[in-house]
Amino acid sequence: MQIGVFTALWGNLGFEEALDKAVEFGITAVEIGAGGYPGQPHCPVDELLESETQRDEWLGKIKDRGLTLSALSIHNNPVHPDKVVAEEADTVIKKAIQLAAALGVPTINGFSGLPGGAASDTMPNWVTCAWPPHFLEILDYQWDEVTIPYWKMIHPLLEDNGLTLGFEMHPGMLVYNVDTMLRIREAVGPRLGCNFDPSHLWWNGVDPVAAIRQLGDAIFHVHGKDVYLDQLNAQINGFNDHKHYGDIPKRSWTFRSIGYGHDLKEWKDMISALRMIGYDYVISIEHEDALMSPDEGLGKAVGILKEALIFEEAGEMFWA
Repeated sequence: MQIGVFTALWGNLGFEEALDKAVEFGITAVEIGAGGYPGQPHCPVDELLESETQRDEWLGKIKDRGLTLSALSIHNNPVHPDKVVAEEADTVIKKAIQLAAALGVPTINGFSGLPGGAASDTMPNWVTCAWPPHFLEILDYQWDEVTIPYWKMIHPLLEDNGLTLGFEMHPGMLVYNVDTMLRIREAVGPRLGCNFDPSHLWWNGVDPVAAIRQLGDAIFHVHGKDVYLDQLNAQINGFNDHKHYGDIPKRSWTFRSIGYGHDLKEWKDMISALRMIGYDYVISIEHEDALMSPDEGLGKAVGILKEALIFEEAGEMFWA
């Protein structure tokens, strides 16, 4: 396994400065935004698509520092009811597929997206319960008429280019837990899978180890991000919380650097579960801790992962 970083935390730095930062922290892999919500401050997508020379130079700057490119990230909403938003997201996804194939990157990270509740809607509609009955009608429309058809159109592009695309199971998206992840994979095909981020699962009451065991080879990439569960606030309001991320004293949960929400043992259990299902790729640190600077938060996360990760092959069971 490798320790990686999602370079979005250094969006204010130039490409080479961000790479140098990664090396400084002892990181060996980078995940880079190629559009959508992460933006593309380190990845000039159109220029790289147009020129093999520029691609070689860009990728060379990564490789020359002993780094690997673990994934391109394009989190967005290609099934948004606003056709302009959806078409822009679709363009970003298709360009990322082209670019990943040209760069030899195995996987792309993103979201499933979320449609409106009906064809006439102008904003996405996230359904979280089964009643009143119109919620089930909304879900039928979102799955069968919009989201599955869209990703069935994208899946052959992934197949033709030898790529996978991992959805982050994120609340507010149609794919937000294990059941919905496996549902879309079964409906569309095996090139769709998961960018596994435990932080969102914890505040939804999910045990990441159990989720990993259920997802198995559907996990293509992993985010290293923790979350603090504020039990005092949760006991009053539960964990569905739309207060601003900066209102930490009043929130029921807050993103934290690795180790500041769940201890080393829980991270070791997660890493062992990943190894058990055959995952031997990158844990890409995503820094979104409002209580720590990016440098301090990243440094703490790297320290925990150095303790938790399994870097070597197990070898033969000489004792059995």
